[in-house]
Amino acid sequence: MSFSLILCNARVANRGVAGATVDIAVSDGRIAAIEPQIPGEGERVDAGGRFVSPGLVESHFHLDKSRILDRVAPLEDRRATDYMKRVSAVKDSFTVEDIYARSRETLEQCMLNGVLHMRTHIEVDAPIGLRGFEAIERLAKDYAWGFDLQLCVFLQEGWTNVPGAEATVVKALERGATVVGGAPRYDSNGPAQIERIFAVAKDFNVDIDIHGDGGYTLDDTMAWQICDLTDRMGWGGRVAIGHGNKYSCMTDEQVAALGKRLAGAGVAVAVLPATDLFTSGRHQEHSVMRGVADANALVAQGANCSIATNNVLNPFTPYGDCSLVRIANMYANVVQRGTETDLSECFAMISDRPARMLRDDDYGIAVGNPADLVVWNAKSAAEVIATVAQPVMGFKRGRRLFTREAATLHRP
Repeated sequence: MSFSLILCNARVANRGVAGATVDIAVSDGRIAAIEPQIPGEGERVDAGGRFVSPGLVESHFHLDKSRILDRVAPLEDRRATDYMKRVSAVKDSFTVEDIYARSRETLEQCMLNGVLHMRTHIEVDAPIGLRGFEAIERLAKDYAWGFDLQLCVFLQEGWTNVPGAEATVVKALERGATVVGGAPRYDSNGPAQIERIFAVAKDFNVDIDIHGDGGYTLDDTMAWQICDLTDRMGWGGRVAIGHGNKYSCMTDEQVAALGKRLAGAGVAVAVLPATDLFTSGRHQEHSVMRGVADANALVAQGANCSIATNNVLNPFTPYGDCSLVRIANMYANVVQRGTETDLSECFAMISDRPARMLRDDDYGIAVGNPADLVVWNAKSAAEVIATVAQPVMGFKRGRRLFTREAATLHRP
């Protein structure tokens, strides 16, 4: 039998006898077989006993705002919280070509770090309007050969308190955006914005992804309203909350109750460690809060959670190399999760779990699924997170996407 690719000597999670390797055969861009020592003709690539996963999934990202740190005002006071103000001040300089160029550079860096799927949030506030959507829409088409990009449109700086703002959201949805979001924290009437998001999502039959529950007080937690609306509309499995800083301020009992409510409603949470660490606790001089929700604790109650990057090189997150594995390792350190089971779950939160959040039904290493494969310089999912392992090579629908040469030590 002939195949387009046979990836040999691969370690795949939950496949075969522990420690044993398998071959993954690819035909017409899809996985045709997963067995030890597959015979047949075709290009053979040796994974060398390394761990092989599906392409990673970024469930919460802002391509349109990446790489703008060099044009915003510097942070004069390290305890300042004027990220929004500093970003807003340069938005009128964003053009379609500018957004496209910055987003392309970030997207390519993500690919080189093993990310092959992404949900990116796109601001459509004035003065940007639809420029960001136009740029990312074109980027999604131009990179469809190697990347699956899902577009979520939202208003960052207000909805119910900004006359006419909703019209731009509607225009983007009419043009094909598949997710609608919002930032209720920056609206004078946050609960009303959440109501409108759900109403618009129902009108267009799209998914929902809300920037929610940032901060450090629990009295205005949005998750309960979001779960109630999800139940009422029957949108379980189609709703996500990004950030959830507040959940880090909850007791174990409160987290357990929240996890059960999220699980029952089918509302997912994307935890954003880099941004939440950088922005949390600026009101404190000592014993500063971490501000990163313990997604593992929510998962233990049946909720679906992911770990995501959010921003790269902008005022909310003034660093980043687009390594989602590094973000997951940072998360594990912050929430103090270090067992093999914990770290394996962390890997699931940058792969299988966010794929479920994005409703990618043919994700994963299984016969018949697209051959989106990443070979890691490690032997297990837990080891990838523990060592911040780098990807050695990646394939999209069986076609080689990238190769990363291993560092060589030159001994005397």
